[in-house]
Amino acid sequence: MPINLPKPVADYIEANARLDIDGMLKPFLCDAVFIDNGKHFAGQAAIRQLFEEEVIPVKAIFTPDTVRKDDGDVLVEGPAHGDFPGSPLRFTYRFTLMHGAIKTLETTV
Repeated sequence: MPINLPKPVADYIEANARLDIDGMLKPFLCDAVFIDNGKHFAGQAAIRQLFEEEVIPVKAIFTPDTVRKDDGDVLVEGPAHGDFPGSPLRFTYRFTLMHGAIKTLETTV
């Protein structure tokens, strides 16, 4: 059963499934922040570098299976699989949206 995601979240997830860096960046605001297990990447250039160095090389693809709202944020949970130790790992992605785009994305295992 497909889950209903807000457009910027769905666009990010779909681009990640294709390992498409430009598509993954498109739904983020220019000054967005990506928090990856406590490490902060501010702005699209830093987020691009994160994708280039840590997502694409290990072919990390997130497959959401649940979604819920929490204090206005969108929480999406599911496994990520790829060529990394422990794959697949279950992640929680917390999206803060603003003006129809991703303002903040925080990922935790």
